Amino acid sequence: MQKVEICGVDTTGLPRLSAKENEELMQKLKSGDKEARDKFIIGNMRLALSLVKRFRIKHLGADDVFQAGCVGLIKAIDGFDMRVGVKFSTYAVPMIVGEIKRYLRDGNSLRVSRSIRDMAYKVLKAREEIEARDEEATIEKIAESLKVAEREVVYALDAISDPVSLYEPVYNKAGDTLLLMDQLCDEKNTDEIWTEHVALSEAMERLGEREKKILFLRYYEGKTQTEISEEVGISQAQVSRLEKNALNNIRLNIS
Repeated sequence: MQKVEICGVDTTGLPRLSAKENEELMQKLKSGDKEARDKFIIGNMRLALSLVKRFRIKHLGADDVFQAGCVGLIKAIDGFDMRVGVKFSTYAVPMIVGEIKRYLRDGNSLRVSRSIRDMAYKVLKAREEIEARDEEATIEKIAESLKVAEREVVYALDAISDPVSLYEPVYNKAGDTLLLMDQLCDEKNTDEIWTEHVALSEAMERLGEREKKILFLRYYEGKTQTEISEEVGISQAQVSRLEKNALNNIRLNIS
């Protein structure tokens, strides 16, 4: 996953674009400049590559997953609206991840093991027996009936659940169609949370490059301070101090 080659191009040699270069190229490509569009795509392929590392699928080629990520990147470029006032990467990440997940799902790469299917069968049977007694078949009751942990019940049910489109009609009468997405509300990504994320991104931009890298390695890639010290070339104590100072600066900037 560290090195991916597509059509003989080594992705480790991909260019890095500054925030200013990204903005200038985006303005040009939105005006129809094809050369700027190509440069923007190539310059942001590292973003897709970083997200590919989340999906370590042994029996799939990393280049296939990377190409799916690039499709998501291009879709994000086409759909991005500069007037919204958010960074392109903020908009692009969920698009790229969604495209990779869609590729993995459509390719049937994630298969449910026999043991999980057997557990799912037992869970469904236990649920029927509980409901037959006119009782609510909660996760807790099913787990107690089977003498297993609640997480095993949840995992088994999730494993056999088919994905449903948000545009799936759940009600249709006299021409009035109610979609699944009409019945959902987002309690996590509220306007308040979105504002906080924007403030956090702006606070991150005020940090030095080394502090940004340390936070990225620490909280995005999940590396220890010792591992970061070896990669960055400073002592673990320095990593700890820089991390603490960076977090304090972020808190001050978004408070």
